[in-house]
Amino acid sequence: MDRKWSFRARISLVLTVLLGLAGCYEPEPKPRIRGEQPSLVLPPAQIPAKQRLMGRSVQGRPIMVEIVGQGTDTALIMGCIHGDERASAALVSELAERLRSNPQEIQGRRVVLLPVANPDGLVAGTRGNVRGIDLNRNFEATNRVDNDRNGLRPLTEPESRVLQDIIQEYAPNRIVTIHQPLNCIDYDGPGQAIAARMAQACDLAVKKLGARPGSLGSYTGEALSIPTITLELPAEASKMSGVGLWQKYGKALMAAVVYPEYAK
Repeated sequence: MDRKWSFRARISLVLTVLLGLAGCYEPEPKPRIRGEQPSLVLPPAQIPAKQRLMGRSVQGRPIMVEIVGQGTDTALIMGCIHGDERASAALVSELAERLRSNPQEIQGRRVVLLPVANPDGLVAGTRGNVRGIDLNRNFEATNRVDNDRNGLRPLTEPESRVLQDIIQEYAPNRIVTIHQPLNCIDYDGPGQAIAARMAQACDLAVKKLGARPGSLGSYTGEALSIPTITLELPAEASKMSGVGLWQKYGKALMAAVVYPEYAK
């Protein structure tokens, strides 16, 4: 009897091993402590960047965002709301590459990157969209002025509606929008401290320009009280490469991303 049982036991063991190697056998799961929940927070290096189609322009071009990192602190960094300010798109793209390669720099943070807010204008080389509307005057701000340039009412353009959707969905704690050619750092709403920190990291000075009628800063900064900083690059920035732009202004952007910490 002992010999027979020993033989069956050996056969059972061999079959178990073979089934396990073939992927047909799963061991019983490790018992979990009652009430214990599996962790849903991934280490920074394992959090993949995610691209999303948020909408389309008048001519049907995609308006894409890239989300890097995760956390309760969110920064929105955007470029090219004016299509003829090309350096902004290149600089946001360089920031995206930096964050993808160095996710540890934004541990506990989420960054929403929008390189091109006005794709039709970028292709055409025009400030406004293809209908001639200045998207940075098309928001539902208390100081807006309705006309042919700003739109006869707020949010007439699909591009500005996409921007509003992004802001409502991601609820950023701060916004940085990149422009040309005024060569300074402007801010709207409670953004002075962030603007000052950015100025410490580059050669641009803080200069309060005032909220323009119907602008993004008027809407997000003044109406919604989201710190909104405008990084105004010089006109010659359009002649610089993405790498050159990053070398000159990258630390200023990182200072805004990791605020109130200091840029590395």
